[in-house]
Amino acid sequence: MEPASSSEKTLTRTLLDVLIRAGLIAVLVLFCFEIFSPFRDLMLWSLILAITLYPLQERLRGMHKPGHVATLIILVAIVILMVPIYLLGTSIADSVEHAMEIVKGGGFHIPPPADSVANWPLVGQPLSDLWLQASTNLPDLTAKYVPQIKHASLGLLGKLAGVGMGFLTFIFALIIAGIFMAHGKGGSRAAVQIASRVSGPARGPKIAELCTATIRAVALGVVGIAFIQMLLVGLGFVFKGIPGAGLLALAVLLLGIMQLPVTLITLPVIAFVFATEGASTTTIIFAIYVFIAGLVDNVLKPLLLGRGVDVPMPVVLIGALGGMVTSGIIGLFIGPVVLAVGYQLFWQWVQDRPPEGGGPPL
Repeated sequence: MEPASSSEKTLTRTLLDVLIRAGLIAVLVLFCFEIFSPFRDLMLWSLILAITLYPLQERLRGMHKPGHVATLIILVAIVILMVPIYLLGTSIADSVEHAMEIVKGGGFHIPPPADSVANWPLVGQPLSDLWLQASTNLPDLTAKYVPQIKHASLGLLGKLAGVGMGFLTFIFALIIAGIFMAHGKGGSRAAVQIASRVSGPARGPKIAELCTATIRAVALGVVGIAFIQMLLVGLGFVFKGIPGAGLLALAVLLLGIMQLPVTLITLPVIAFVFATEGASTTTIIFAIYVFIAGLVDNVLKPLLLGRGVDVPMPVVLIGALGGMVTSGIIGLFIGPVVLAVGYQLFWQWVQDRPPEGGGPPL
């Protein structure tokens, strides 16, 4: 009996040792995550920008040092983006501040429903009655739900109000991306080593290559094109003094990520300008510029997207919306890329099935 008892003691001691080590590692990981979490979005976006812009650095490098080329690329990008980002950020902040004042003051004005609403099948009549009551006696109707509505509205508007800090984070991310790009070779080797340690030496380089290709495809072909469209169309709205120009520009960005035509916004705005200001040289030039800017994705996609994105658009859309809700304006850029990488890795894992016998792949 003593040998069995000694064996049990050894097993218990070993198990306790393993649990203590695992607990210490878990505590260390939690502390590291807590310290790193304030910089998570900044570092993620910096890494995405570095991976996306690195091929440009390789083309321009020539006989120059990688650090010099990376610095030049980042300085040119900051100079180009600083003014439009500042103008759009200010416009969005002003629009959100005005909307928050309306929400806080309860100054809602709902027009009565059209007669045709009552003829809609199933929900037409109840919806028409509810809508009519809201337009005539809104305080009584919303007495129960005003706190919840205001809380949700203020929460959403509060997220949008942080766009100024989000765009400032964008500039800082560019600077950090330049540092990453200057050490691109070492970073690439590190990525392959990490992937090989997680997935094995055979699949590690393929996993790293898949992640890199997905990041570049989504960042350039989806988010990048939508961002360029937002800048071009949004600047036209700002200079023309369109009400809520910043929020309309943000809607252009969302439509671009959703792969929907931006003309859904530009055409109504053009019609609004002609209805309020009439036909003049200024309005005609504005209409032509905004209309062309709304179609620029048809030119940019063949240039930037190349082989296409092997990620369904719903995944990109969910990533954009979820990223904006969790991380504000910077999450609108990070979300689609991160979710697309996760989607590709998941399907890569699904396709790497073991042999029919159930054993490990040879």
